This record gives sequence, structure tokens and C-alpha cells, in this order.
Amino acid sequence: MEDDHPDLPWPLSGADSLRAEILAAYADPHRGHHGTRHLSEVLAHLGTLSEQGTPYDRTPVLLAAWFHDAVYDGERDAEERSASWAEEALPAFVDDATVAEVARLVRLTEHHRPEEGDANGAALSDADLAILAAPVERYDAYVAAVRTEYAYLPDEVFDKGRADVLRALSSKPRLFHTAYGAAHWETAARTNLAREIESLDATK
Repeated sequence: MEDDHPDLPWPLSGADSLRAEILAAYADPHRGHHGTRHLSEVLAHLGTLSEQGTPYDRTPVLLAAWFHDAVYDGERDAEERSASWAEEALPAFVDDATVAEVARLVRLTEHHRPEEGDANGAALSDADLAILAAPVERYDAYVAAVRTEYAYLPDEVFDKGRADVLRALSSKPRLFHTAYGAAHWETAARTNLAREIESLDATK
């Protein structure tokens, strides 16, 4: 099968079928934000962090990026099921320590709160949340894509849930945990969050 996304960095040799299986999951037409574009952007942000000198272990962090939304259906345990998929699929290709680290990192993306000194967790968390710092047009497209994933919810239910999520994010002392993320993404992200919260409040 031809690779539709040969540009996406994949750290394993001899695991092309697994790569294709994960790509197929992201390409599910029922997905909105959590599709192939999101995977591509997370991997690109990890590339930016690496280029800017952010330290992290490339193989487990890239694999965690691939797996972090490999399962996504709007249910609360999607990260856990994604981590479980990694734990089942990866032992054929990497050592036990790498499997454990990938699964840990995938589970961390449920809350994006890496511990101090967790370089791998900080890099993945920042790359995943970097969409919050996107230019206004891209941010608004992201918000619209998230809404499509919850199309079954009435506006008032979605708006309340979305506002709760945004306020929880805004209440964090730091959205970004790498030096680069803090310097380049924090302010823009908080501006976008505040603008969206204001918009949601105006619809009440």
C-alpha cells in the first residue's frame, strides 16, 4: 500500500504495517480535530522543539506522538486505550523500557501535567498543546473541528463542557513546560483561550 504521508517521521524500521494501521485510525472520516492533520502538526512541533535544542528521547517520544490519539471516539478513556494499543503492538519492535515509556507518555496526554524534570513528557505535552498558540484563523479552524467531533451534543451542552475545559487549561500555572514552549507559545495560547471563553460566555 502506498504511503500517503511519507513526510511524517516514524522512528521504527520494519514496522511499516503498524505505521499504516495507526495512520488509518487517524484518517477515520468521523474525526475532526484529532485526525491526520493533528498528528502531522504534533510531529512538526516536536521537530521544532528538537531544532531549538529541547532535549528528549526521540524514539519513545515520536512513538508516543503517533499513539497518543490512535484511539479517539470522544470517550474519556481514549488515552488509556491508545496506551494499551501501544503496549500490545510495540513489544515486537522495541525493548520493554521503551514500550513502558511510550505508554506512560500517551497516558500523560490526558492531563498534560508532566512532572518537573520530565523532559520527554514536557516535549510531548507542549507539542500536543501547541495548537492553542496557533494564529487566529488556524485556532478557529481547530475549534470548529473539535465541535464536529461532538456534533451529537446540543450547543448549550457542548458550550458548557468546552468552557469548563478551557477554564481548567487557563487555571494551570503553565500551559507549556519546555523553555521554547514557554517563550514562544504561552502568551499566544492564553490569548486564544481567553478569546474563546469570552465568545462562549457571550452565547449564554
